[in-house]
Amino acid sequence: MDWIRDHLWETWLALSIGLGLAEMFSLDLILAMLAAGAVIGMAAALLGLPVFVQILAALAASTAMLAFVRPAFVKRLHGGPELSLGHGKLVGTRGLVTEEITGLAPGRIKAGGEIWTALPYDENVRIAPGETVEIFEIRGATAYVHPVGTLEP
Repeated sequence: MDWIRDHLWETWLALSIGLGLAEMFSLDLILAMLAAGAVIGMAAALLGLPVFVQILAALAASTAMLAFVRPAFVKRLHGGPELSLGHGKLVGTRGLVTEEITGLAPGRIKAGGEIWTALPYDENVRIAPGETVEIFEIRGATAYVHPVGTLEP
């Protein structure tokens, strides 16, 4: 019985390693939190604490990890920059006017390496060729733009 009590930490270590390896296949971060609890159980065994205290420490640590650490990790792993696809990625970028744009007649701009039909965002604005514009909105295949102010020396 003394041998089991003296080497119980090895069981906790094996459990921790096994849970860590299983986590590599699940990738849910649940088994990793349980593995951390098993490490706490191992530490309690190395301190010579009774088995029921080791189990309680492992359960408490696992529960705390699942409740407090895992949500932060999951949020960090699954968060990231907003992914914009299609023509939506051009909104907020700049383009070069290739044909005059007025409220009455659409013109053309070059943005993102493509030629787009464009109308002014403000119907009363006239934008000459060669001016730089910012794309405010895209409806269908038409970009709604506004001229970008320039500083003259």
